[in-house]
Amino acid sequence: MKLGIMQPYFFPYLGYFELIARTDRWVVFDVVQYNPKSWMNRNRILHPTQGWQYITAPVAKAPHGTAIREIVLSNRDAALERLLGQLDHYRKRAPYFGQVTDLVRAAFSGASNRLVDLNVAALATVCDYLGIAFHHTMCSQGNFDLRNVAHAGQWALTIAKQLGADEYINPPGGREIFIEEEWAAQSIRLTFTQMNNFLYECRPYAFVENLSILDVLMWNDVATVRRALGA
Repeated sequence: MKLGIMQPYFFPYLGYFELIARTDRWVVFDVVQYNPKSWMNRNRILHPTQGWQYITAPVAKAPHGTAIREIVLSNRDAALERLLGQLDHYRKRAPYFGQVTDLVRAAFSGASNRLVDLNVAALATVCDYLGIAFHHTMCSQGNFDLRNVAHAGQWALTIAKQLGADEYINPPGGREIFIEEEWAAQSIRLTFTQMNNFLYECRPYAFVENLSILDVLMWNDVATVRRALGA
């Protein structure tokens, strides 16, 4: 069984879904501290005139150290309307504008007022659209025994061991937190994704890499995106 574990991000970039596509099971790591101005509640799309702009899911104020699973949206309906407004400049240019805005509406309608629920609903909605299996468990609901985690790299190792995973797959950026000997001792293979750059036409805009999946889906059909994911 191939396992992936990640914090729940807001309509993340294509590489996040490439990781999901390579796994058999996914753990939503919702027990970590919420970090303001992070990918947890914002991402990037093209700007109407040049470069890119942030899209966000504004959240209510919470004490420092609050876990992401406890963060609530300040106004879900207003967040949806603002996001749709920011996407509107794609309307006359992007061939899949209608499909993407339908995905956004579906994600918001399938979520509660918690940020984590919105993010997971967005992941599930996009995966369903792309035909990617998304067998996920919320870490906070998984009855995992995490009392003996000694350093950051052991969170995933401890969960992988308790789930009986044969392989754990992680994005390349997190390589430094893992001690490979610890994984070998548990007979769990530790691997990292290395997604190739996915370039696509988005005239009249200039291409910007690693934008939200929403931008990718505006310009590319499902078959093209699946090929980019190796799905």
